[in-house]
Amino acid sequence: MINEDPMRGRVEAVLEQIRPNIQMDGGDIEFVSFENGVVSIRLLGACVGCPASIYTLKLGVEQMLKEHIDEVVEVIAVD
Repeated sequence: MINEDPMRGRVEAVLEQIRPNIQMDGGDIEFVSFENGVVSIRLLGACVGCPASIYTLKLGVEQMLKEHIDEVVEVIAVD
């Protein structure tokens, strides 16, 4: 039996709202994990190595997740 993590579904729902904007610039974003208030994501495509990706991560993704999910305190990018 698969035990679906409800937080994963909540984070994925918010990421789906953000994803089209990121994809317009040739990038993408993937949920990795949620632990102790920290969402780990993986940046893909054109986001990898992009100097503006930190702004996308903190000012876009992190802000949006914090607005929609009270438990989120930080978003980090992982390899």
